[in-house]
Amino acid sequence: VQLQASGGGLVQAGGSLRLSCAASGTIFSLNAMGWYRQAPGKQREWVATITRDGSTNYADSVKGRFTISRDNAKNTVYLQMNSLKPEDKAVYYCNARPPLNYWGKGTQVTVSS
Repeated sequence: VQLQASGGGLVQAGGSLRLSCAASGTIFSLNAMGWYRQAPGKQREWVATITRDGSTNYADSVKGRFTISRDNAKNTVYLQMNSLKPEDKAVYYCNARPPLNYWGKGTQVTVSS
């Protein structure tokens, strides 16, 4: 099982980051994929979903700022994050939607005010 998120970093408020997640072929081809995040001291929360046919859905907190996409040839899902806010600071994970019991390594996103 592979769910490897990357692309996080430190950015100023208003800036952008693009996250990537390489997933195992079986997971990617059979499932909708999602991005999730966990802020310090909080529970992990869902951020965005993309189905196998490309339909997308977003949490209200990121709607209009974040864009999820997928490259089926590369078994990779992306999260373009624009207009970042300090409250977007979290560790970001990808997983199937609904999520599997296994969570891979996340990627840290820090937004300075």
